[in-house]
Parts: sequence; C-alpha cells; structure tokens
Amino acid sequence: MISQNHMKKDNKVSLEKPMFPMRINKYLALQKHSTRRGADLLIADRKVFINGRLAVLGDKVMESDKVEVKFRGVQKPYIYLAYHKPRGLMTEEIGVKEGDAPVFPIGRLDKDSEGLIILTNDGRVTERLLRPAQAHEKEYLVRTKNTLRSSFKNKMEAGVQIDKEKTSKCKVKILDEHTFRIILTEGKKHQIRRMCDALFQEVQDLKRVRVANIELGNLPTGSHRTISGPELHTFLHSLDLA
Repeated sequence: MISQNHMKKDNKVSLEKPMFPMRINKYLALQKHSTRRGADLLIADRKVFINGRLAVLGDKVMESDKVEVKFRGVQKPYIYLAYHKPRGLMTEEIGVKEGDAPVFPIGRLDKDSEGLIILTNDGRVTERLLRPAQAHEKEYLVRTKNTLRSSFKNKMEAGVQIDKEKTSKCKVKILDEHTFRIILTEGKKHQIRRMCDALFQEVQDLKRVRVANIELGNLPTGSHRTISGPELHTFLHSLDLA
C-alpha cells in the first residue's frame, strides 16, 4: 500500500493487473503517483521509502510492502514551460533550466522537426498527456516538397495504413498546394512523415504549433516561456491535476 505526505491523492484505479514483485518506479506509476521517470527522480531525491527504509533505484516491492513518498521541508513548486525546439536539435539535447529546478521534455520531436515542447519537473504529466486513450490534441503545420494530391485530405483524415496498423482519424486543413495543418490525438513515431510517405507526399518542413491548449504562438526559436495563470489551470484541469 502507498501513502503520501502533502500530496493530492489520485483515486483512479489502474486497469493494469499488478504483478509482484515489481520495480518501485513501476509501482508508483501504476498508483498514478507519477510516471516511471518521475518516480526515478523522487527516488534519486531520497523521497521514497519502502517499509521505512530509503528506496534506491531498481528496488522491487511486494504487494504487502508499505511505500511512502515524503517531502522534507518546503516542496519545490512545479514548473511548466513552453519551449520552441529548433530544427536540427534532438529532444534529448534540450538544455533548459528554470532556477535550480531541472526540467525535462514531455514527448518528443524528431531532429528534423521544430516547434512546441512542454518542459516540466512534474512527473505526473507525462502519462496523462501522452497516453493515446486520453486523446489530447496536438496540432502541426506541415509543408511538403511536392504538390498535395486532391485526395490527400480525405485519405489523411480517414486514417492511413502505416506498417501493420492504421492511424486514428484526424483533422486536416489544406492551406495551399504545399501546406496543411493537421490535428492528431495519437503520437506514433514519425507519424506524420510516415502518413505522408504512404500517400506519396514528401515532408519538407514540420512544426508542432499546439499541445492541448498550449500554443507555440510567436515564441522565437530556441526560446521558452512560463506557462501560468488561466492557461496553466486549463492545461492541468484537462489532465485531472487541478
């Protein structure tokens, strides 16, 4: 069983049947306390205890174990940033710090793409934002090298067969003969590029301009801004975190 000090309790029950023994980071993730990565950060910060003993990375727990997450002193506030990733930069290479609190990217953009990446130190966000079942929208602006075919919009919106699976339905708006906007609620690897390839269209430029209600706007390339106020409240509310 798990208990928390000074944290909001999430009463949602995981649909995954727990198998014990299991790694402590997976256990915390299944309890909806954080993602596995977020759990690793809590363990590294010496905030997780198993039967009163300080947990270490790689620990395994049994169903009967008592797992606690404790915060000593004042808990550092959560930070949420919107970052404009430049083309040519890998997501893992993003080096942004806000004060003394390290932040990490939520999701990925491939090296040849640019646009919005959300950065945070809140490990609860990753699963709730990226899990396909949550159906959070992600919007992209795409330019192709060759002229868009007349059937492109209808075929993209209906779902495209890539490898052994078909993509979910999406929304497409044609802007000109080489440019379109697309809104997805899933995030398969290189999905838009692979969808375009399957329809004989070659992507020249791809930019993510929105994630949920967070918009890239006029944020300069390589810059970041703080997500706060009503914008943050709407974002967290959509993740059941507010």
